Amino acid sequence: MLLKGSCHCGAVRFSVQSETPYPYLYCYCSICRKTAGGGGYAINIMGNADSLKVKGRTRIYRATRGGSQRHFCPKCGSALWVWDRRWAEWIYPFASAIDTPLPAPKERQHILLDSKANWVAVPKGNRDKRFREFPQEAIIDWHRKRGLLR
Repeated sequence: MLLKGSCHCGAVRFSVQSETPYPYLYCYCSICRKTAGGGGYAINIMGNADSLKVKGRTRIYRATRGGSQRHFCPKCGSALWVWDRRWAEWIYPFASAIDTPLPAPKERQHILLDSKANWVAVPKGNRDKRFREFPQEAIIDWHRKRGLLR
């Protein structure tokens, strides 16, 4: 599935091919929360890094020593995607930056709850799974197990 995204001011537009477009993974880590998560979390999806096409220039914020690069618009500050050299074949666009209609997930996973801000209420629905840290299941495996690869 071709995902198209942009920043708020329109200075940056991008596209990326994704087999894993369901926005099911809600991250509550302090980095996502502070750089992209107005509700106390950010929602990341995944795309093939080799297919990334960008119009405009981004800036990069390196939040950790691990190699993670958070791309954002230098004009309006919109968070766009994360790239990490440990998983160089993927980029992780923020669902909030995607303009293409995304498929609605039937379940959600709330991850890195050990970093959650105390004011954030995490939903407790039957289809909501909670993880103090990262789940064992990778994004591609979650999609594959549910027959959702596109």
